[in-house]
Amino acid sequence: MREGFQTPLALRVHRALSWLRRAEAEDQDHDVRFILLWIGFNAAYAGDVEASASSSAPEGERGLFQAFFSTLVKFDARHRVYDAVWQRFSQEIRLLLDNRYVYHPFWQHQNGAAGHADWEQKLDRSRTAINHALREHDTARILSILFDRLYVLRNQLVHGGATWNSDVNRDQVRDGASILGCLLPIFIDLMMDNPEQAWPMPNYPVVD
Repeated sequence: MREGFQTPLALRVHRALSWLRRAEAEDQDHDVRFILLWIGFNAAYAGDVEASASSSAPEGERGLFQAFFSTLVKFDARHRVYDAVWQRFSQEIRLLLDNRYVYHPFWQHQNGAAGHADWEQKLDRSRTAINHALREHDTARILSILFDRLYVLRNQLVHGGATWNSDVNRDQVRDGASILGCLLPIFIDLMMDNPEQAWPMPNYPVVD
């Protein structure tokens, strides 16, 4: 890790790299690898939750990482994120975006929540939105839609909504881990390349 970082960035990078390295050593268990990578992503983007909730950023965890994406895209002059998303993982991402089992309104409908009977139409509209974002090279929008799906997958695993090594969710877990494993190092590099950014202090700073 580079010397001279301010404490917030140094902590974020150090923690994110520690989980990334552990995930890279996990090449057999896709469930575990995905969870490790998500923790690394969490370490990179998460700031003070209470301060973020009181700011102009959208509420909730999705709002936090969408704000993080907007910051990173400003620094991504070489379009590294876009190229990784679309050139390397285009097929995996299309499958993930078409997969109803990682689409939040589908589960809201299954759980009887009102207002989600039209989840199929919403899914179709999200496909249109991602295609438009791809044509426009709107990387922040692409990441927002993609990570909305990955967040559902994260919830299924972390909150006990899936069976370990289950046959029914292998594709999305495997592809999700591959996509995260490609994007997280780029996110960390962009952060390290921009130490002048006012990165917020991460959750649970080191206290003597």
